[in-house]
Amino acid sequence: MKISYDRSACQGHNRCYMLAPELVDSDDEGYAILLVDGEVPAELEEMERLAADNCPEFAIEVTD
Repeated sequence: MKISYDRSACQGHNRCYMLAPELVDSDDEGYAILLVDGEVPAELEEMERLAADNCPEFAIEVTD
């Protein structure tokens, strides 16, 4: 599975960071920074979906 992020959609709620700190960090302004580029390790896929499902702006997308 792959994770992608639309910076222009992010509003800096930090839900993704709170739910998936192994996959997402935040910058000084509170916007998400992906820590994984492309394929997400299998053991983090549940966390990946949780972050995407809880983003109010749908800035994080999971694809197969």
